[in-house]
Amino acid sequence: MRILIFCAVLAALSVLFVAPVSAADKLSGDVIIFHAGSLSVPFAKMEKEFEAMHPGVDIKRESGGSTKMARMISEVGKPADIMASADYVVIDKNLIPKFANFNIRFATNQLVLCYTGKSKFASEINANNWYDILLKPGVVWGHSDPNLDPCGYRSVMVMQLAEKFYNKPGLFDKLIAKRKDEWVRPKSVELISLLKTGNMDYAWEYLSVAVQHGLKYVTLDKHINLSDYKYNDFYKQAKVTVSGKKPGTTIDRIGKSITYGITELKDAPNKDAATAFLAYMLSPQGGLKILKEMGQPPFEPAIVPDEAMVREMPLQLRHLVKVQK
Repeated sequence: MRILIFCAVLAALSVLFVAPVSAADKLSGDVIIFHAGSLSVPFAKMEKEFEAMHPGVDIKRESGGSTKMARMISEVGKPADIMASADYVVIDKNLIPKFANFNIRFATNQLVLCYTGKSKFASEINANNWYDILLKPGVVWGHSDPNLDPCGYRSVMVMQLAEKFYNKPGLFDKLIAKRKDEWVRPKSVELISLLKTGNMDYAWEYLSVAVQHGLKYVTLDKHINLSDYKYNDFYKQAKVTVSGKKPGTTIDRIGKSITYGITELKDAPNKDAATAFLAYMLSPQGGLKILKEMGQPPFEPAIVPDEAMVREMPLQLRHLVKVQK
């Protein structure tokens, strides 16, 4: 009898410990992720790790300007499981409440001015003279399209804030007058190849992108690099008007510290696997660790604005976030 009881206990324990693994093994199919171009490198590593953990799952990623990616869902109707934006506000404005119920803020970043050893005046540029270098004849510099990519309107904001911080009236207008239309590209990562081939001298990028691609960069003062929420009162002096949801409409983007957001779509084709990926991504031992290693400081834990939004999230994710305005 004792042997039978012992065997029964072992069987019960085996169910407790094996069942979660078996459930995980049952995850399969594609997980479609739309994400900001600046997340391409860390998400590539997350994809590799997650697929190793769940061999039946195939992560399908599409990257681009965050606004463009959100509109592919809301306007074009492309199916997706997850959307990750370089500006959490893009998700709020384009996807909630019709296409998504929650928006998790998971990382921050900062704007830097990138260059290479081949850039004109590379040996001279620094945090105190960068705007003089950009104004020099023959210097080619650019940023991404403000209408398609948060890095684009943030780049413009940095230049607006520089005029105020350095007390140089007219600086912003001079910089914009110098910049040619063809130096503005749909997404910020496109500028990297132009830098590396020598076809562009300087480009506005996120610090994480500069680190991940081995670029030289100028670090800017916190008053203008959009890295610190403590300076939001100063940042809000910047304003960039971009195209709205509908043709012919516009939206004013107001300066604030950089905050990335991620959500699972209501009509996600593969909800179980999508939720599992988000749980991995928001784990301090998973995706957040990768972000930290790649120069993209994560929020640990990730943040949502209120308890009502927590209740809209899958149960598996609720312990991975905290409520903070």
